[in-house]
Amino acid sequence: MHWLQSLDTSLFLFANRSLVNPVFDWLMPVLSGNAFFYPVLFLTAIGLLWKGSRRMRVCVVMLALILPLSVSLVCNTIKHTVHRPRPYVTLPQTRLWEGVDTSYVPPETNNVNDANMAVHTTGHDSMPSGHASNWFAATLIFFVYYRRSLRFTLPMALAVSFSRLYNGVHYPSDLLVGSIVGSGAAVASLVVIEWMWRTLGKKWFPLWHARMPSVLNPDIKGRNSAVGGLRSVTSDQQWLRFGYIVIFASLIGHWIYVGSGLIELSGDEAYQWIWSKHLALSYYSKPPGIALIQFAGTHLFGNTGFGVRFFSPLITAVLSVMVLRFFAREISAAAGFCLLLAVSVTPLFGVGSILMTIDPPLVLCWTWALIAGWRASQPDGRTRDWLVAGLAMGLGFLCKYSALYQIICFGIFFALWAPARIHLRKPGPWLALVVFLICTLPVLIWNAQHGWITVTHVAGNAGLKSRWQPTLRYLGDFFGSEFILLNPVFFIAAIWAAFGFWKFRKQNPLWVYFFSMGAPVLLGHVLWSFHSRVQANWIAPAVPPMFCLMIVYWQEQLRAGSRLVKPFWTTGLTLGFFIVALMYAPNLIGKITGHPLPGEMDMSHRVRSWADTAASIEPAREKLEAEGKPVFIIADNYALTGLLSFYLPPARAGVLKDAPLVYCENSEEPENQFYFWPEYNYLETRKGQNAIYVEELNPFKLEHGWIWDWLAGRQVKRAAVQQPATPGEMTKEFESITDLGEVDVRVGGRIFHRVHLWACYNLK
Repeated sequence: MHWLQSLDTSLFLFANRSLVNPVFDWLMPVLSGNAFFYPVLFLTAIGLLWKGSRRMRVCVVMLALILPLSVSLVCNTIKHTVHRPRPYVTLPQTRLWEGVDTSYVPPETNNVNDANMAVHTTGHDSMPSGHASNWFAATLIFFVYYRRSLRFTLPMALAVSFSRLYNGVHYPSDLLVGSIVGSGAAVASLVVIEWMWRTLGKKWFPLWHARMPSVLNPDIKGRNSAVGGLRSVTSDQQWLRFGYIVIFASLIGHWIYVGSGLIELSGDEAYQWIWSKHLALSYYSKPPGIALIQFAGTHLFGNTGFGVRFFSPLITAVLSVMVLRFFAREISAAAGFCLLLAVSVTPLFGVGSILMTIDPPLVLCWTWALIAGWRASQPDGRTRDWLVAGLAMGLGFLCKYSALYQIICFGIFFALWAPARIHLRKPGPWLALVVFLICTLPVLIWNAQHGWITVTHVAGNAGLKSRWQPTLRYLGDFFGSEFILLNPVFFIAAIWAAFGFWKFRKQNPLWVYFFSMGAPVLLGHVLWSFHSRVQANWIAPAVPPMFCLMIVYWQEQLRAGSRLVKPFWTTGLTLGFFIVALMYAPNLIGKITGHPLPGEMDMSHRVRSWADTAASIEPAREKLEAEGKPVFIIADNYALTGLLSFYLPPARAGVLKDAPLVYCENSEEPENQFYFWPEYNYLETRKGQNAIYVEELNPFKLEHGWIWDWLAGRQVKRAAVQQPATPGEMTKEFESITDLGEVDVRVGGRIFHRVHLWACYNLK
């Protein structure tokens, strides 16, 4: 083994130092990674899927399935298990070439040269090489479908692998193992997929299987006689089954992502996690639904991020099944699957699939009420369906107060579709309203006991207390945020459908129903933006019906011969997939451009490095505690209070025992839920003790034009941040205060969070 390690090191140093020349100095970093690779690859794949032959499309799909789901998974598992340091970490003589991101190198290591960043590496685990794994896997997959491709793909795989040696980031053995792992994973995956298609595919998708009996040889045509015996199977049934498979795979994928720890809790999630340990009829700013959901999740899977978020992917899966089955019954399963794809590449729903906020359960209940209400509003609609609709709206209200909008939406539908008004002379709709009102009782009782504080809070958030002064300054922000969160292409297509369907409104009541359940909510918030700021997620429940209308409207336009539909659809899916991919894997921006975004501009900075933030505060608390008195922590806002309580082990244990270690800054008037819990009033429970006061700061303020510096690889310029003043309330509550300075919390060398600490002595 020692001889092999010596040989490995000698070969590495020979490639890294002895083969140095100007041509390789330019070429090898380009081969190892450059800003154009991923965009060109992505656009090429879309073009081949759109215009390529069947064989090329199957080849692209196999690459898309096998490389990230099989090869990368196996490679990363081995890499994190072996945990071999990269050569530039352990070999002082390594020549690290321009572009290698060294932000992951341990601070005590001094082996890294100063270099401009262009090639991005994901860490300092070396065995096996991910580049070699992916390139050799792709080479093998291309060879299966196109034998002559080996003339190009094999030299490229070898060249890229050699570039990893030359750039100083991998040993030769890393490349050898990577090539074997990649090729082996690719072969195994192809064999498994072929077996599944020949067995399960033949059973579940017989019509499609008859057209293409083999995945490995897609040009083979099935026998016509085989199709003759499949007349009992419809295309809709196959689309429905395919939709179920996609939903199940997405559910498992989201659970894996949530449980991976790639992202941490947001401030609201951590804050509401504390609610789940103090169950009540309602809360200061929200109904009890979110607390009950988190209570169930954490009792099943513990007080972990996965426990908090367990139900979010499940809610998305249940919602998808409901909509798919509804479309299969009322329109077609193929149209339902198209809707499923559109939703999956819409950033707003992507966020809702992994974060446990109040919006996912509201959207689920809104859609459930929509489906039940459609059944109830039919000429043969039953009272039972109206009761189900009322229960769904009531449960939605217990998740978020904006469920009230749906009552108005039903009223608009009755106004627009005269035949449905016959139900207003029947008990169904009125019984549904009674059920809804019964569901509101917990919130009403709690508010009656607490001075109707929620009404005051919600009115303040909506700007109801301010005088009406029409303004346009919020309108652009509202449309800009919705433009991104709803997928730019689909947002335009949905708005277009909301106007375009109007001339067909007398022909199809379902179109009118979709319009009534979604468009009025959007329009109402647009009008309200002339008064005050509207948050982007406020229209979340209106999005599913708007997208339903979008699908049926553009499906009709496609049948009428419109040439806009397919380009729009392809562009929407492509752009949406790219945005959602960046949202789930924010480091991808750094890989594409060669320069990671500044921490304050990273899309994930609100859900990352909070555990490190909590850990950075604990030494100051322990040092102060060593002086002989108990020390607690005071945070300057409710979200930071929740995050520190969750990610600081002693504080988490304190929450579970109703003995908090982290408190929110005291206020004379109710500003959050902590005001109503006596154990969180540190003025009464912590007299005479010391504290660490934590003030959350914006990391930096970027100067105008920072984006050009970032794209050019130059250091981003930041404006000076004014130092925080001594917290006035703390000086009143404690005998003395000492400034402990600021703490920067970094991720890969980038500052994600910055907090200012103060030592507070002797609570009065």
